[in-house]
Amino acid sequence: MARLIFAKDPVKYIPAIAEALKKIPEFGTPEWAKYVKSGTSKERPPANDDFWFTRAASILRQLYIQGVVGVGRLRTRYGSRKDRGGRPDSFRKAGGKIIRSILQQAEAAGLVEKVAKKQHGRKLTQKGRDFLDSIDVEEKVGLKIENLKINQLPSIGTEDNGEIEENYDEESVEEEDGRE
Repeated sequence: MARLIFAKDPVKYIPAIAEALKKIPEFGTPEWAKYVKSGTSKERPPANDDFWFTRAASILRQLYIQGVVGVGRLRTRYGSRKDRGGRPDSFRKAGGKIIRSILQQAEAAGLVEKVAKKQHGRKLTQKGRDFLDSIDVEEKVGLKIENLKINQLPSIGTEDNGEIEENYDEESVEEEDGRE
């Protein structure tokens, strides 16, 4: 489903999507976004001025890759470790308000739609998929999508014919047990 997106370098692709999202009138940074942390594990609000558009671009990319995704899964995806002082760090999910607002803006723009069948969440519409495919970024060096094959590695102790190789003697087993 998402073979073409893996060929694009995410370091260059996500900022390119963010620049394209700035031109869509439905996407805009709410005024409360300057004062809100992105999760409980963060100490301060994001310092980057383009945080909203960068996070929106990243969310759209995740929707393209994973298919149907809900807010809960995205909260886990963007979560991080909370520094608890002398105690060990602990994982915390990201805040849901930012993610939910971005998804609502994407719905208003027609890039995303809700799914309420077997899987609940949101998925990209054809317009959203075309939007992400229209953004041109140089591809990763040396990666050829057409030639990718998934090779299944043989399990340990098997030969090429799939039979398990048994290479032990009954005498060696008895000696290891301490029996003679």
